[in-house]
Amino acid sequence: MRILIVLTSHDRLGDTGRRTGFWLEELAAPYYHFEDAGWEITLASPKGGRPPLDPKSNEPRFQTDQTRRFGADARAEARLDTTVRLDSVSADDFGTVFYPGGHGPLWDLAEDPTSIGLIERIVGAGKPLALVCHAPGAMRHCVKPDGSPLVAGRRLTGFTDGEEEAMGLTKVVPFLVEDELIDRGADFTKIGDFEPYVVTDGLLATGQNPASSGPAALELIQLADRAGK
Repeated sequence: MRILIVLTSHDRLGDTGRRTGFWLEELAAPYYHFEDAGWEITLASPKGGRPPLDPKSNEPRFQTDQTRRFGADARAEARLDTTVRLDSVSADDFGTVFYPGGHGPLWDLAEDPTSIGLIERIVGAGKPLALVCHAPGAMRHCVKPDGSPLVAGRRLTGFTDGEEEAMGLTKVVPFLVEDELIDRGADFTKIGDFEPYVVTDGLLATGQNPASSGPAALELIQLADRAGK
């Protein structure tokens, strides 16, 4: 299985003067599930090269065994240094796609025509797709062939209003993932703040928060196995 992992290239947290990017655990935990499954991994981002890491996600309190493993993994770090440009890849070359979160995707991937087209093509081709935390917001402008919102009628989850409020960023982010997806017709479900939670609807898997990234990756592996049989 060839998997494309799509990371953000956006590094500014609104007008706060603080940095953002992708959330380390949301890359590291899935990365090793995919690698351990024998999958061929390609990392991509809108600008290519080294994507910005949310510095908060690298603080000691947010470190996990997987994030420490990633930091000590020269091959993984080399891949991260050389992500390919998103507009250089084709959905046809991959069996599945995974989107880690972090706040960055709310600014770039949610508005990026290449990312929007990629998601639409993956879903349209009947391939499994997973997005975690803020990354489900990247589906906000995706549509079905009839022009209706891609998420309309879909059962899914993502970073909740309560979790964003706990981060103190409800007035900073360009939109709230929960509200945006509900406004576009999604059947948004959730559990307690920062508890692991994954929702599967057909070949679409979504995770609520960083703790959900590993479980979402495992669910994607199962979806891909079933889709391939």
